Amino acid sequence: MLTVTIPKTKYEELKKKASAYEHIFRLIEGDLLGAPPTRSAKEIMAEFKKTSRYNPKFLKSLKRGLARSAYFKK
Repeated sequence: MLTVTIPKTKYEELKKKASAYEHIFRLIEGDLLGAPPTRSAKEIMAEFKKTSRYNPKFLKSLKRGLARSAYFKK
């Protein structure tokens, strides 16, 4: 077994960072990996268009992807 010796302050800092990363991961995992709130492709398209942040090429690609998906309804 290999042993590494570090100062206690560095250990506490690393422990605090690890805890923060675990907390962030749990938040993201619950949010991103869950099912979308709707199965309606029309609702999703409407929400994306409403933001005015996405260009027409992206929206066209999104629409095509939603149409191919077995999860979303038309």
